[in-house]
Amino acid sequence: MADPAGFDSRTAYTALVALVAAERGLELVISSRNAARAFARGGVEAGRANYAWMVPLHALFLAACPAEVWLLDRRWIPAIGVPALTMLAASMALRYWVVHSLAGRWTTRVVFVPGDSLVASGPFRYLRHPNYLAVTVEVAALPLIHGAWLTAVAFTAANAVVLANRIAIENRLLDRFATRGTDFRKSGDV
Repeated sequence: MADPAGFDSRTAYTALVALVAAERGLELVISSRNAARAFARGGVEAGRANYAWMVPLHALFLAACPAEVWLLDRRWIPAIGVPALTMLAASMALRYWVVHSLAGRWTTRVVFVPGDSLVASGPFRYLRHPNYLAVTVEVAALPLIHGAWLTAVAFTAANAVVLANRIAIENRLLDRFATRGTDFRKSGDV
């Protein structure tokens, strides 16, 4: 909504979403580089079909946030927007902590190098999948910053389905092979 001075909070919100999208683009570059290194070390990817759903879901999410705000003329409500912005910042901080803790092993895909041990430092001391918590909070918070509640509800539900599947894939892989160093490429589970 434009105020008397001509400031439209929708424009600021759209810029915020664009910054988040740019950050995701940078993360894809980092992920691709790390995945290439893992594959060069004999890494194997699990859950490709799940990833094929995740990428367009998140791209559509980033488009839906400002679309709902502009098309349905959603208002900035500070009592909701400020806590949502705080949650977004917290989710980003958690994600950066995950990326730092995993270092060159962090990817947006499920890639595992046989013989690698599980990371038990950083947020992994407290949660098995801290990055997924960060993503879940982000998907709920980013739309709510500017009242895009339909986007928050729809994409939180869709993301829950995709992440539940992804977590199951990753847990099976980690439970079976991470601690034993087994060559799971021969197991048929990937």
